[in-house]
Amino acid sequence: MVDLERLFPGLRGAGYSITSEAERQYNCIAWAAGDDSHWWEPDDEDQYYWPEEAIREYTIRAYVEAFQSLGFEICQDVTWEEGIEKVAIFADANDVPTHAARQLADGTWTSKLGQAEDIMHIELEHVSGAYYGKPVLVLQRRRTES
Repeated sequence: MVDLERLFPGLRGAGYSITSEAERQYNCIAWAAGDDSHWWEPDDEDQYYWPEEAIREYTIRAYVEAFQSLGFEICQDVTWEEGIEKVAIFADANDVPTHAARQLADGTWTSKLGQAEDIMHIELEHVSGAYYGKPVLVLQRRRTES
């Protein structure tokens, strides 16, 4: 079992909860996109799923294109809005995407932590830091779930 609080010190005392067991079939990008059956990655050898509409490279632009293929558009902030689903893209100091988190209907966030568990966390900063960098861009779309 991964020590989540060691990898993500922002989780200490943050009131997060583990919402599913560790799973290797999907990653954080897939989870943020609502897909728990594929590993999403823009690798240049086509080993993993990546939307055809998005360029296959490890850039913020490519990740934006991937989420735009699902109806997301860039927005200004992470503030919760009724009926709106938001996704935050994280990047390291070199602007290489590292993580994505999805805002739930109640305003909390959900993250798949690599091959470890999915968690619910209150703030994006709870998973920011050395491992994932920081949120650099937010996208939104009308919420489709009931």
